[in-house]
Amino acid sequence: MGKLNVTLLRYLTREDFRVLTAVEMGMKNHEIVPGMLVASIANLRHGGVHKLLRELCKNRLLEYVRGKNYDGYRLTNAGYDYLALKSLTSRDVVASFGNQIGVGKESNIYVVGGPNGEQLCLKLHRLGRICFRKIREKRDYHKGRKQMSWIYLSRISATKEFAYMKALKNRGFPIPNPIDFNRHCVIMDLVNGYTLQNVNEVGDPAALYDKLMNLLLKFANHGVIHGDFNEFNIMIDDNQEPIIIDFPQMVSTAHPQAQYYFDRDVTCIREFFRRRFGYESELAPCFTDVVRQDALDAEVSASGMTKQMEKDLMKELGLNESDSENSDDDNDREDENNDDEEPQDILTESEGEEGEEENKKEDNFTNEKEIEELRRNVEEAVKNVEFNEHKTKATEDLKEDIDGHRSDEGCVSENDEVEDLKEFNSRFKPFRDNVPRQRQDSDRYSSYSASTTASTIAPEIVKARVKASIERKERKGQARRRLAKGEASAKTRSRRDTADNIRGSTGIWDDI
Repeated sequence: MGKLNVTLLRYLTREDFRVLTAVEMGMKNHEIVPGMLVASIANLRHGGVHKLLRELCKNRLLEYVRGKNYDGYRLTNAGYDYLALKSLTSRDVVASFGNQIGVGKESNIYVVGGPNGEQLCLKLHRLGRICFRKIREKRDYHKGRKQMSWIYLSRISATKEFAYMKALKNRGFPIPNPIDFNRHCVIMDLVNGYTLQNVNEVGDPAALYDKLMNLLLKFANHGVIHGDFNEFNIMIDDNQEPIIIDFPQMVSTAHPQAQYYFDRDVTCIREFFRRRFGYESELAPCFTDVVRQDALDAEVSASGMTKQMEKDLMKELGLNESDSENSDDDNDREDENNDDEEPQDILTESEGEEGEEENKKEDNFTNEKEIEELRRNVEEAVKNVEFNEHKTKATEDLKEDIDGHRSDEGCVSENDEVEDLKEFNSRFKPFRDNVPRQRQDSDRYSSYSASTTASTIAPEIVKARVKASIERKERKGQARRRLAKGEASAKTRSRRDTADNIRGSTGIWDDI
């Protein structure tokens, strides 16, 4: 939560902002966003996302957190500031960044430059500081939710303040002109003046006191109470005209504690003028002096204003009749437009022709497939017939040779019979297994395989390998401390711890 340094903003790439946005989207329903979820939301390769996440964590735009059930990432305040500034820069609202000019309990104030070189004021909402953490008691941002991140609460605070400022500026209140907002940043005009806390003397304290009390009563007549109307949130320009700032804590006059906040604001002004300027006045507005003139609190949904109260107030002031008529007219127009538009299910001629051509191509393709399959079946059948005819001829020749051989047994020696059998077997051997024999070059050297000798390994190498394997086993048996590095899974860490506990307690259980 220190001072914002925007030097790195110019060096970040489009992929970096894509990853930051993915983490922001994941934080809507995750306290810690897993890396795989970031990769899927960013729609980038997992390896590339992992590298970008490491760099962003190194620059402290993201934070890597080891959770109880899983590990993941979450945005830091600097990363959230960079996302807001990038959006405001792309809208041509902010062109340069200046110095810090103010620090509050829930915001930081900076001077920035506009697209035309004008000076603007940038307010960064910073909820969650140690000096102001009773948000549930002081604000109604949670609205019944049990847990919310400080970043999201800062975003709600900025949104409410910008809505208040727009509504008040449209009604002529002396406040800075709101220009734009994004996430937890609000851009407004820079006020040339000083806070009332830093003013020691004024020309006419009574006139300034009257102006402030009239402003306080005017706020209440429009339906809102400032809630923090003191010397820190009132600025005085060169003409000694008051300008009011800081509006997130505003509440409605229908709030249960509206009278308490109103009286507290009045007391703050009276006490300050008594201490600083020595001015005391018996005249001060009361909450009973408030006369409802407008429904500003209903317009911005101020704290303490319910939906039913909004409806009743709008009916009382007669502001909902025109709105309801306009909404009815809009609904009728939408119905007419829906009636005029009919679903078009008819294909054009070009689409129909293309469909017919595709059907023809598919038919031709299927016909060609069938023809090829028929050709393959015919060729296989012809091969089988030829093979069977060849086999029958070979068997007939074999019978004739056997009969002739038997008739000539008496006049043939044993060596001749062996030679004739070798030739005989070599002629009819291919037809025994119904597979044509193919001679391989390895057959030539098969007879010499027994005579070859295998290469031996040197004894020194064998000893070194055995020694290394023994040392490796000894190191595995030793208990060592594992340091948590990288992005190890939380489940893996728990399993390792359990295994270490079991391994360390084996000696105890063996003794029992």
